Amino acid sequence: MLSLLLLVLPLGAALCWVVPGREGARVVALASSAIAFAVAVAAVAAFDSSSGEFQFVERVAWIPALNIYYAVGVDGISVLFLPTAALLFTGAILASWTMVRNLPRLYYSLLLILETATLGVFCALDVMLFFLFWELTLIPLYFLTSLWGIGPNRRHAATQYLLVMLAGGIPLLFGFLLLAFNYPSGVGPGVPGGLAFDLPLLLTAQLPRETQYAVFLLLLLGFGVKIPLIPAHTWLPVMAMESPAAITALLTGMKLGAFGLIRFTVPLAPLAAQELHWVLAGLGTLGVLYGAVVAFAQTNLRRMLAYSSISHVGLVVLGIASLNLQGLQGAVIQLINFTLAAGGMFLLVSALHHRTGSTDILHLGGAARTLPLLASLFLLFGLTSLGLPGTSGFPAELLILVSALHTHTGAGLAALFGMVLSAAYFLGFYRRAFLGPIVHGDVAGAQDLRPREIAVALVFAFVIIAVGFHPAPVLDLIRPAAEVWIGRLK
Repeated sequence: MLSLLLLVLPLGAALCWVVPGREGARVVALASSAIAFAVAVAAVAAFDSSSGEFQFVERVAWIPALNIYYAVGVDGISVLFLPTAALLFTGAILASWTMVRNLPRLYYSLLLILETATLGVFCALDVMLFFLFWELTLIPLYFLTSLWGIGPNRRHAATQYLLVMLAGGIPLLFGFLLLAFNYPSGVGPGVPGGLAFDLPLLLTAQLPRETQYAVFLLLLLGFGVKIPLIPAHTWLPVMAMESPAAITALLTGMKLGAFGLIRFTVPLAPLAAQELHWVLAGLGTLGVLYGAVVAFAQTNLRRMLAYSSISHVGLVVLGIASLNLQGLQGAVIQLINFTLAAGGMFLLVSALHHRTGSTDILHLGGAARTLPLLASLFLLFGLTSLGLPGTSGFPAELLILVSALHTHTGAGLAALFGMVLSAAYFLGFYRRAFLGPIVHGDVAGAQDLRPREIAVALVFAFVIIAVGFHPAPVLDLIRPAAEVWIGRLK
């Protein structure tokens, strides 16, 4: 099932080049992403929620001499990311429906390759396969930004992003190699025959304390660049301003770095994670406060949302630092919530920019008068990111805060203050941008959301409200795998 998921998208990318008519590429891309979404939903439906082990596991020798395998599988922590990621990519394709007129075949094929790599990150059970998918995300993002970006410095932003991510991949690769070379020292027949890149196998290894510290710090540095953690965050606001808004929705909605922190960093170096929990808590708290304070000073909607993303992902890191069941469950739900709320907001920003030509606050006054549906859905997604009861943000932030207040009381109180700041800057920005009198002619003549845009936004809104009012099925699905994750720390 997972191989089918990873195969349908590159096949769609290839078909984009052979279908008749330049506009046929977007139809093929939409169909491919929709099929991937259907397969991902089927995987969730077939998933055994009572088991905390990896399921749908497929393992085929890839580089036998080095014990590197094509190994994929999902557990309760990762399985829900498959349909939500496919849904966000489907929304990004629809958001680009009438906006991409230059090289549409290349654009949509790159988008499908990016979706393949993203889903591969969630499925990979071999660290080298994971690293391949991780690095593969960089190529399409570079070209999507440099060729179809909306800012004057789009090529500079794309180059900066590529170089920063390549630099972040170096400690990541060294961390994985350190794990692989350390494994045969204990139980294997030596190098290269005893090298281990298989994640379930590596999770059983007992690493020396010094090796765990090295692995933990290397992986934290590699994933921290992508999360992003302070001070490795500068690429995100730049990309938010220069990339197409639909592509920025993918960057902010899919927090692959935070997922890597959960999947690899903590469970592969459990002793170091327990002794350095204060590092994670400090970085998370710094992100919460810094992102909220800087978001106050922004006058552009895209840049404000970028710093808001930095603030909210800091809360996820704080939940991970709690190293308990509630914190981990809250962190996973918050990451899923990112895909729906933050991704949804940037898709709406894409529609707003397409209609008005700007996302600057001086240009947008009174937008709710001519764009009531867009303004209403944007408010819903924004309130979700603030943890409004009745939305998926509430159980996520409640679980994180309860666990943080129990394990890191000072950091938890600081996070509470950061959430108050988040409410203040979002509601203040919303009032100035969407309410009040219309101040620009482009806003006065803007057309509200089209049916396809409404359909995507309503699907996002339905999931947000459903999880907000009844989070138990999601929590029950995550719990067994989360308990296994916590058990490795003992």
